[in-house]
Amino acid sequence: MAIHLYLSMIPEALIASMLTPEEFGVYYAVGATKKVRGQAVFFEIAPDFRSDFFRIEEGMRRCVPHEDGTPKRSIYISVYRALEHVSLDAIQRLYLVTQDGRTLGLETSAEFPENTVGLHLYQEIAPVHPLVVSTLGPCEFYDLIVKNPTSLLSLPAVCFVELRLGELAVDPERGAIRDLPYSNIGHLRQCLVDLRTKIVHTKMVNRVQLASFPYRTIKSGIFVGNREKLLYFPLPSPGELRTKHYRWWRSANI
Repeated sequence: MAIHLYLSMIPEALIASMLTPEEFGVYYAVGATKKVRGQAVFFEIAPDFRSDFFRIEEGMRRCVPHEDGTPKRSIYISVYRALEHVSLDAIQRLYLVTQDGRTLGLETSAEFPENTVGLHLYQEIAPVHPLVVSTLGPCEFYDLIVKNPTSLLSLPAVCFVELRLGELAVDPERGAIRDLPYSNIGHLRQCLVDLRTKIVHTKMVNRVQLASFPYRTIKSGIFVGNREKLLYFPLPSPGELRTKHYRWWRSANI
């Protein structure tokens, strides 16, 4: 059986598995009794990737079938500082898994989303996961917190998603909430207003935010970057999701 390498973002970990990405998605989101059901976000890594930081060869040697022939579902190689030590060149695909195990695979795109008018909302997924509002577009936000930080706080690598703000992006005080599911909307509005009245580019909305997020709130896609480069995994349009990935889309909108 082939051995796969997966870089999980919720929680951050490097894992060897004999399961295919779709099988691993079901196992990781629904799993066994020792894991609470929940969404999963992970990258498939090239199986020949190696790094002195990880004991990958040992992990693969331990990834053998069970006595009854069933595949080994997971061998944890690292649960600490995994993202920053994985080469982005080794990342093959991103998988978004709903809480009932529906898996959507995403490819990278060389074309990044165009900057839109208004403010932005970012959920950092790993290695830390605060909820942040910003005046900066995704590429500029990555540059600020990884490549060219202007404060004492910086990250060696980051995975984040831009979330929809709807009318709040241009009118945080009076914009309609509509279908936005965020808690404490009053606080979110005030943070957005503060960005317009203070000379700052970012403001923390919640420093202890859960890393998970409703997939239906994704504005453009998922970003992952380190000090060398930034990768972008765009989410298909709602129309394409409904026609080509209906079961995932329906599960993501529950």
